[in-house]
Amino acid sequence: MDFDVQSIFNQLSIEGILVDTATCNSGHINDTYVLTVNSGHKNIRYILQRINHHVFKDVDGLMNNISQVINHTKRKLIEVNASDIQRKSLGLVPCKDGKNYTRDQTGNYWRAYLFIEGAKTFECIENIEQAYQAAKAFGNFQHILSDLNSDNLIETIPKFHDTIDRYHQLIQAIEKDAKNRALFAKNEINFFIGRKHLTSVLLKLNAKGEIPQRITHNDTKLNNVMFDNITSEAVCILDLDTVMPGLALYDFGDLVRTTTNIALEDEQDLSKVKMDMPTFQALVQGYLHSAKHFLTSTEINHLAFSGKLITLEIGMRFLTDFLNGGSYFKTSRINQNLDRCRTQMTLVKSIEQQEDQMLKCVSKEMNG
Repeated sequence: MDFDVQSIFNQLSIEGILVDTATCNSGHINDTYVLTVNSGHKNIRYILQRINHHVFKDVDGLMNNISQVINHTKRKLIEVNASDIQRKSLGLVPCKDGKNYTRDQTGNYWRAYLFIEGAKTFECIENIEQAYQAAKAFGNFQHILSDLNSDNLIETIPKFHDTIDRYHQLIQAIEKDAKNRALFAKNEINFFIGRKHLTSVLLKLNAKGEIPQRITHNDTKLNNVMFDNITSEAVCILDLDTVMPGLALYDFGDLVRTTTNIALEDEQDLSKVKMDMPTFQALVQGYLHSAKHFLTSTEINHLAFSGKLITLEIGMRFLTDFLNGGSYFKTSRINQNLDRCRTQMTLVKSIEQQEDQMLKCVSKEMNG
């Protein structure tokens, strides 16, 4: 390990002796470790994370976001007499100086959470019930935060889901063509240019007040949900770094993108890439179970569209990075970002082919 874990542990308000530190290999942004502490009576585990301050430049604002969200969530859970509250919300461990994060001598930032026992995450969906549970959990996450003032939170990554801006970044990359790759990606470029009109749909509805700004998670992958080891029910939402003001449809759209397609993100055999309708139906059922009481009719009517839009956005980002030479997304082989782009394009086409059926699914769930 390239840091002094004991000195960081000494800054945390944890009673006991640090007896073990293990690396946790999940996540692509922050470095995560599991601490085992002997409290005198038993061993207690904690999560220790090094915050990537190159990605999250305003660490104080980031941690203020997370603290507000956790505190609000716990208050709401207490109001409804929820059981097992410590497992249903992340728990920040305070530092001895009163802050909820600390900084080491090398300039790195650290935070700690209580370890949620008796639950686990999954990288890929294993059954339809997991899709239902994940969507229900993210819908409930939005529901709980629906009365927290989003103006009090910062954008931890500015313009993260600004699809108009993402399109402009792609056009700039095409015009600059820094690596002389535009000609090689002509079909992909034409695909996104032909769908430019889609990038402004939700933002225009937001500007007109038909879709409200909410507090959203913005990284609704399956592996950000913990499932109980015994009941298999969703227990807790993880990774609050991108929780910030946004549109509820961004979260549902990314659920569709990451859950309904079981093919690899860089799958080269595009015949394997498709939007699975039964999985989409489970997402709709789970999400609306938690969210239909606070969503507007316009939001509900755009659930199917949101999956197409967010998939389109991620495809644009992969293509932009390919044209720029791969400066953002990590790659392990030549043209990997182009393959990732093509996978998203194929998923967009699959959604477009089934969009009428998806709309009927949403309508049936609302009226059934």
